[in-house]
Amino acid sequence: MQKIHAYLKSRGEQLDSEIAAGTHLPLEDVRLHLSEMVKKGEVIACHATRFVKGKKIEGMLCRVSGYIPPATPGRKPKASRAA
Repeated sequence: MQKIHAYLKSRGEQLDSEIAAGTHLPLEDVRLHLSEMVKKGEVIACHATRFVKGKKIEGMLCRVSGYIPPATPGRKPKASRAA
């Protein structure tokens, strides 16, 4: 489960199939670990459907609970002032 948690923390929101491919774990094991992590409140998950080149892909979309990634380096747009 630590491998999945570290992968999500470094990559951000991912589908369960992408997590399985990235961590080199079987998809069924990833789904089992993710459901346990959701029960503990470590991960937030929802069911999602994506269409890639006209092909329907269904899976669990997951991200680490309560984690805000650091800001990307570089210039940021200035806030506009309301007059």
